Amino acid sequence: MKHAFLAAAALVAFAAPAVGQSPSPVPPFVQTISGTRLDVSATGEVSRIPDIAIISAGVMTRSASATAAISENAARMERVREALKRAGIPDRDIQTSNISLNPEYRYQENQPPQLVGYTASNTVNVRFRDIRNTGRILDALVAQGANQINGPNLTIDKPETALDEARTKAVAAGRARAELYARALGMRVVRLLSVSEGGGYSVPPPMPMMRAEARGMAADTKIDPGEQQLQVTIAMSFELQ
Repeated sequence: MKHAFLAAAALVAFAAPAVGQSPSPVPPFVQTISGTRLDVSATGEVSRIPDIAIISAGVMTRSASATAAISENAARMERVREALKRAGIPDRDIQTSNISLNPEYRYQENQPPQLVGYTASNTVNVRFRDIRNTGRILDALVAQGANQINGPNLTIDKPETALDEARTKAVAAGRARAELYARALGMRVVRLLSVSEGGGYSVPPPMPMMRAEARGMAADTKIDPGEQQLQVTIAMSFELQ
């Protein structure tokens, strides 16, 4: 029995790799072909009307003291936030993007700079999910003290469906291009070897404009969403014979 135990232990010791010895690397898979390899790239593009507008809105105030500038700014910014809530904008769509307080100086020749006051600024990025009402809400913000408005940045809320359509178009374009090359070379497409996606992205549209339309003595801010292009680019490899 003792001899059998020693024999088994010796067999295990012989079969086990030495401590610290790394296992043999697995050789990478190499796909062999008997014909000609053709690599092509193709792009699929679709158009959608943006349904989200992101606009920066804020308040800038100036005062002789830092405390007064911050205090006045906070009061006016609170009115702006209340206006956003009354318009139905949820808290998740309001994000502070900048708060700053900076001294202001007067510069005169051959004299040291003279402190003349402070400028306070508070800015939020607002996500509007109903572009049609964006201009009306912006007008309400201005009425409540907002004196800094920038944007809009128009985008698509859920682009995956549109990107899937672009992917389908990209694959069809890649196959058509491979067939064209094959015919030009007097060959035929045998099989698809690989396909990889380079990524989907939105083509920046021309800068949308915020415009004013006169209605009697008043003017309402309007936003024209236009269209936005989404693209997906893929790389495909084929075997030709």
